[in-house]
Amino acid sequence: QVQLVESGGGLVQAGGSLRLSCAGSGRTFSNYAMAWFRQAPGKEREFVADIRWSGGRTYTADSVKGRFTISRDNAKSTVYLQMNSLKPEDTAVYCCAAGLGGSDNINDYAWWGQGTQVTVSS
Repeated sequence: QVQLVESGGGLVQAGGSLRLSCAGSGRTFSNYAMAWFRQAPGKEREFVADIRWSGGRTYTADSVKGRFTISRDNAKSTVYLQMNSLKPEDTAVYCCAAGLGGSDNINDYAWWGQGTQVTVSS
């Protein structure tokens, strides 16, 4: 079992920045690929970015490419999402997830955090 707790969400103006954190506990954090997904009201959960266990490979959705960066610190069992140049359409609940493979597919992730709200005002 892996427990995940997100933090760092909040209200920010368009063009601003936030850094989300996801702290893991339980099984060895470094064994797992990690990802961020988001879900806006009335919409399906959407892939944002993922990172392999070593941090050597990352993949970012086109909608956030060039603005968001995923990273991880296995010594701290934490994955981060740096979000810059935020837009109102980035408003959503952001959740981190852990899985064995690493992909943009929700079904590849077995453990999920509760999420943190990000609201971007225009």
